[in-house]
Amino acid sequence: MTAYGYFLSCEEFTPAQLLDQARMAEQAGFEALAISDHYHPWNGEQGQSAFVWSMIGALSQVSSLPVTTFVTCPTVRTHPAVVAQAVATSGVIAGGRFRFGVGTGEALNEHILGGPWPEATVRTEMLEEALGVIRRLLTGEEVSHHGTHYTVQNARLYTLPDEPVPIYVSGFGPQAAALAGRIGDGFVTMMPDESLVEQYRKSGGAGNPVLGGVKVCWGTDRAEAVRTAHRLWPNEQLPGELAQILPTPRHFEQASTLVTEEMVADAVTCGDDVDAHVATVRAYAEAGFDEVYVNQIGPRQQGFFDFYRTRVLPALREG
Repeated sequence: MTAYGYFLSCEEFTPAQLLDQARMAEQAGFEALAISDHYHPWNGEQGQSAFVWSMIGALSQVSSLPVTTFVTCPTVRTHPAVVAQAVATSGVIAGGRFRFGVGTGEALNEHILGGPWPEATVRTEMLEEALGVIRRLLTGEEVSHHGTHYTVQNARLYTLPDEPVPIYVSGFGPQAAALAGRIGDGFVTMMPDESLVEQYRKSGGAGNPVLGGVKVCWGTDRAEAVRTAHRLWPNEQLPGELAQILPTPRHFEQASTLVTEEMVADAVTCGDDVDAHVATVRAYAEAGFDEVYVNQIGPRQQGFFDFYRTRVLPALREG
C-alpha cells in the first residue's frame, strides 16, 4: 500500500516554520517527511534556504516520522567523505528513521565554490564514485580512496547508526532510473511515470521503494491559489535542463518570466477540490510508487493540513 508523506521545502520556509509543518504533518496523519537540500532558493520570492543537516537534527526532536533528503548532491559543494559523516550522525540522532536521497545536483547550489559545472555524464560518474566512498565509510572501516574524482586518506567514521542508512537515488529519465536500480536502495522521481518505475525495477530495483513528490496549492479561492503558485514556484514549469544548468536565483527569475499563470493553472493542483487533490496524489500510487510526498505552496499551511487530514488522506486510503 502506498504511504503518504509531507515534503518540507527549505527554499520557501524558515527553520521554525518547517518544524511547525513537521508537527502538523504528523498530527494530520502523514506517515513520513521529505526535505529539500539547497544552498540557494530557486528565486527571491521563495527567500529561504536552511542548512539541511541542522534541520534533520531538529526534526528528529519534534517528530517521530522518518525523514528523507529530497535530494542531496554529495559530489561538488561538499566532499563525499564529509557527507558520509553527516549521514551517519543523522542516522544515529534520528534513531534509524533517516533515509539519504541523492542526485547529481543543480548548478544553482553546486557552483558556489567557483569550480566548473560538469556535463551530465560526468556528474553521473561523480555520483557513482561518491556513493562508493560513502558506503565504505558507513561500514566504519578506515578508508583510503584514490579515484577519478575524489581522494580520501585514512578516513574513518566513529559515530555510526546501528543499521545502514538506505540510499535512494534520484532520476528523471530511463538512464537515471537504470542507474538507481544498479546502485541505489530506492528510487526518487517527481513525475508519476510508470515507465520509469518499470525501468528502475528491471534494472535491479525490484523490491526496493520508489518515492515521488508533488506540489499543490490548497486554498478556498482557486484563482488566488494559482497566483500564489505562480509567484512562488514558476520555476517548476521551466523545460528541459534549465533546472540543472542555471547558476543563480536571478537567472531563474529571468527565465520564469516566460511562465504564465495559465501554465501554472494547467500544471499545478490549486484550490480546494477534493477530487482534484486525490487524483493528483493517487496518480503516483497508480504508477507503482511506494511513497508520495505532498508539498503545500504558500502560507496557508494549517488549512492545507486540516483539508488533507479530513478529506484527502481518508479518500486516498479508502481507494
